[in-house]
Amino acid sequence: MLYDANPTLEGIKTIDESKQGSVFYKESTGATPGLKHFYIESYGCQMNFSDSEIVASILGDIGFAPTRNVEESDLILINTCSIREKAEETVRKRLKAFEIIKRNRPDLKVGVLGCMAERLKKQWLEEEKLVDLVVGPDAYRDLPNLIGSAEDGGRMVNVLLSREETYADISPVRLDSNGVTAFISIMRGCDNMCSFCVVPFTRGRERSRDPFSVVAEAQDLFEKGYREVTLLGQNVDSYKWDNPENGEHVDFADLLEMTALVNPELRVRFSTSHPKDMTDKVLHTMATYENICKYIHLPVQSGNSRILELMNRTYDREWYMDRMESIRRILPDAAVSSDIISGFCSETEEEHQDTLSIIEWSNYSMAYMFTYSERPGTLAARKYPDDVPEDVKKRRLNEIIRLQTALSLRNNQNDIGKTFKVLVERDSSKSAADFCGRNSQNKMCVFPKSEGIKPGDYVMVKIHDATSATLLGKLA
Repeated sequence: MLYDANPTLEGIKTIDESKQGSVFYKESTGATPGLKHFYIESYGCQMNFSDSEIVASILGDIGFAPTRNVEESDLILINTCSIREKAEETVRKRLKAFEIIKRNRPDLKVGVLGCMAERLKKQWLEEEKLVDLVVGPDAYRDLPNLIGSAEDGGRMVNVLLSREETYADISPVRLDSNGVTAFISIMRGCDNMCSFCVVPFTRGRERSRDPFSVVAEAQDLFEKGYREVTLLGQNVDSYKWDNPENGEHVDFADLLEMTALVNPELRVRFSTSHPKDMTDKVLHTMATYENICKYIHLPVQSGNSRILELMNRTYDREWYMDRMESIRRILPDAAVSSDIISGFCSETEEEHQDTLSIIEWSNYSMAYMFTYSERPGTLAARKYPDDVPEDVKKRRLNEIIRLQTALSLRNNQNDIGKTFKVLVERDSSKSAADFCGRNSQNKMCVFPKSEGIKPGDYVMVKIHDATSATLLGKLA
């Protein structure tokens, strides 16, 4: 579920500007006497949040501890997202707020990490002088050198992209640790050149981690009490690794199986999938192992084949529907969610209706929905006029949201009377008398607490009511 929120100096948030809303994460702890402290805010996708955990590990090795209080920090970092213009506006406002703090604390250093680094480095470093260092997503290992030079008075930048960097040997610091769920980054970059997307330019080409390092990280998390891992990548289905010693090939289905075999009590999720790479082998692997969650995020973006071609999605409406049919055949109990863009370049009213129809046909459990936002440097920005008026984009988006909300409610109401295995994650945000956790289909379930049950436990929950976002139940 997504919650509207605005970042403040007192709170640390991960803002998902690629989706409709924002999610609150506590990304750090109180200050530790005698150490330097860093404060970090993450904006965008789960990959950015995972990157912040890698950064925290690197900073820990040079004597920095995390703090939730920006006033106590010696170093402020913003991990940025460039997927929408609004994200850049939000980051600029935050930098202006930090500039006020910095006036009274000249030794305080401010840095920008991640996807905005390359495009806006000159503006923020030289023109507005809002930051002391700018670091791209493949240059986090250089942070100790960059911070040292910044402390000596320099303004530092490293935005070089790499064809090899995966940070496989770095053990992330679990900043938002509920001790139950965790992310594992299995690959970096993207080779898909979707015409609307900046990711290939900000994160570079695809490269996959050694599968044994992924399995070792999952094993370590399980031994520390975690009971769910999410394998992350811009396009996890295109994961591939060839063993240099014996030539053995490992694809994503193989990696899924290897991770599932860590322990049957360790749930495995993954995100995000691309329709062109979602194979039946992956689906059969999911069906084989109970602890691989029966949930797939399969972005459609548009339901019209002409628009999909302009988007360079490399599939058409029929291909997407074929993949959905395979999911229904092999995983009949699976839930599917999606990403949807309204008002892409030259989209007509009839083509918008195609998107509405594929949403209804696909019967998504939920979706991330947003209007098209032209990003500088992308193929769409170079070739296609952003010619759909904003009021039309917003009206179409509202129609998409209304339809999806109704589908989500209907989906959840169909679960009334069913009993699900739920992993207890935390207290409910609305009542300390309730726990919440997700079922295999990634639906949040809320249910009353019971003596002896704690986060990390699996419980059976029978559903008696539902909203469009939540299942309400009782222990079975």
